Amino acid sequence: MLHTVGPLLTVDVGKKKSRTENIDKLLESYIGGRGVATKLAHDRIPFDADPFGEENRLFFTTGPMQASTMSFTGRMNCTGVSPLTDGLVSSNAGGFMSRNFADTGYAAVELVGVSDELLAVHVTDTDVEFEAVPELEDAPVSEVGAYMEDEHGLGVDNLAVAGPAGENHVRFASIMTSGERAFGRGGLGAVMGSKNVKAISFDGDSAPDIDIPSKQMEIHREAATDDHIMKRQGTVAVMDLANEIGGLPSYYFSEQQFEGVEGINGDAVESKKYKKGTCSACAFACKLPTRDEERGVETEGPEFEVAMAFGSNAGVDDIVDVMKSNELCDELGLDAISAGNTIAAYLAAEDEFGNRELIWELVEKIARREGVGDDLAEGIDRVHDELGVENWTVKGLDFAAHEGRVLHGQGLSYAVANRGADHMYAVFYSQEYPLVPEADAMDPTGLDGKPQRLIEKENQMAVNDSGVVCKFSRDFMTPERYEMLFGAEFGELLAVGDRIVTLERHFNNRRGFDRNDDVLPYDLPDFEAALDEYYDRRGWTNDGVVPDDEVPV
Repeated sequence: MLHTVGPLLTVDVGKKKSRTENIDKLLESYIGGRGVATKLAHDRIPFDADPFGEENRLFFTTGPMQASTMSFTGRMNCTGVSPLTDGLVSSNAGGFMSRNFADTGYAAVELVGVSDELLAVHVTDTDVEFEAVPELEDAPVSEVGAYMEDEHGLGVDNLAVAGPAGENHVRFASIMTSGERAFGRGGLGAVMGSKNVKAISFDGDSAPDIDIPSKQMEIHREAATDDHIMKRQGTVAVMDLANEIGGLPSYYFSEQQFEGVEGINGDAVESKKYKKGTCSACAFACKLPTRDEERGVETEGPEFEVAMAFGSNAGVDDIVDVMKSNELCDELGLDAISAGNTIAAYLAAEDEFGNRELIWELVEKIARREGVGDDLAEGIDRVHDELGVENWTVKGLDFAAHEGRVLHGQGLSYAVANRGADHMYAVFYSQEYPLVPEADAMDPTGLDGKPQRLIEKENQMAVNDSGVVCKFSRDFMTPERYEMLFGAEFGELLAVGDRIVTLERHFNNRRGFDRNDDVLPYDLPDFEAALDEYYDRRGWTNDGVVPDDEVPV
C-alpha cells in the first residue's frame, strides 16, 4: 500500500530542542496525513490533556500523493486536541505548503511543550532553528509573511502562522498558510498560540522518492479539461440550489431561505473574481481570488460556508460585505465559519441582523478578546446561555451551511462526526442534493439505508485526508483509481479509514464523549434507530463507545 516515508521530527519549543525517530511501521499502516497524525496523537497525547496545556501536541503531516504531480494533491493535515470541542480534531488546508513540507524529508512534525517567549520555528532538511520574534506579537498574518520574506527569504507558501486570534487563545482560531488558506475548524491556531509559537516554516530539498503510478496523469488531464462550475464559482455555486430546497441557514439558523440570496450567491462571487486561483499542482483551479476596487477589498473567496455564516446567517446580502469579513478573518487568523456563526448568534440576541459595521467591529474584538469579543471568543457552545440563543453546535463545533434539517443523512453525519458539525467529515451532502451521479444519489428525506453509506463515506474521506487528496476530487476518484494510485484493494483502504475514525472516537471516549454527545438541536425521523445501526455497524457499544478490545493498533 502506498504510504509516505520519512521520520517523525519532534520539536520541543520549551526546551528549544528537536529529535527524530523512525515511524516506518506506523506509516505502513496509516498511509500519512490524518491517519498518521491521529495514531501519533492517540498514543502520545494524554487522554486528559488540557488543550491549552503543554501536554497537548500539534502534528503537521502530509501524505504520499504530495510526491505526485496530480491535481487535487496540494493539501496537508494538522491534528491536536481542540480547545473548541475538547476532542481530537484534524484540520486540512490547501495552498502550496504541502510540498515545501515534503521537501524537509519528514513524514510528520510534532510540536510539543510551551515556549517562554514568542517564537518562529524554522524546520529544514538539515536543522531546526528557534527564533525569538517579540516584534511579531499581535501581528496580523500578512505582516508575518512580510517579515519572513524580508528576514529569511521565505514566502507565505513556506509558512504556518498563528494570527492575533491564536495568540489570544480564541477557541476557533485558525492556522493560516499561503496567505489566505486555513487549517480552520476546531481552533488549532489557539493551540499553536498557547505554545507561544507565532509561525513555523518548512523548507528543504529532501522530498522522499515515492513511486506514484503514471496513470495519475489521466486524473490531472481530466481536472484540467473538465468544464465544472466550481472552476468559476467555487463551492458557493451550490447556494441557489440550497436556497431553492429550503436548505440555506439564515438569521442564525432561524430560517432556511434567504430573500437576499442573489447578492451573495455564485454569480455574485464570480462577478468579483479577477483571476484563477488554485492549490499546488492542481489544474482544477476552483479557488476564488476576489476584489472590489471601489471599496478596496481583496480576498480569496468567500466559499459557500463563509457566504452562509457572514451572509445569510448574519442577514447580510452584499457579497463585498462578506468579502471584507472573510478578509478580516484571514488577516487575524480566525475560522471564518465559526466567527460568522458566533457573530450571527450575537446579532440574533441584539436584533442587529445585517449590521455590517457591527460585524466587522466584532471580528476585531473577538480576535483580540476585547469587550464583548472576550465572551464571543469562547464560541457558541460556551456563550449561548448568556446570549439567550439556541446552541447551534454539535460537540461544541458550530454548523456548516449544508442543512441537516433538509438533507437528513448530512444531519446524521453532523451528529456522529468526531469533529462535530463539520460538513467535510463525510461530505454526505453530495449524496443528497445530489452532486453525484444518479446511481450514487440518495433521497434527502429520511435515514433508511444511510448509516452504512455514511460509514463508507467517513472511511473514504479519512483515506483522502491521509493521502492527502482533496475531497473535491469526487468526480474523478473512482474506487478503481484509488486502487491504482494506492496499490491496495479499495476495501483495504476503507479499513484504514475505519481504524482512523475508531481511534478518534476512542480518544474522545476517554475524554468523556459518548452517545450523549451525538445529538442535534432538531429532530430527524428515526434518528435514534439510525444511531443504533451506525454504532452496531462500527462495532461500538450502544452508548457510542469503542470497546477496549476493538482499539486499533
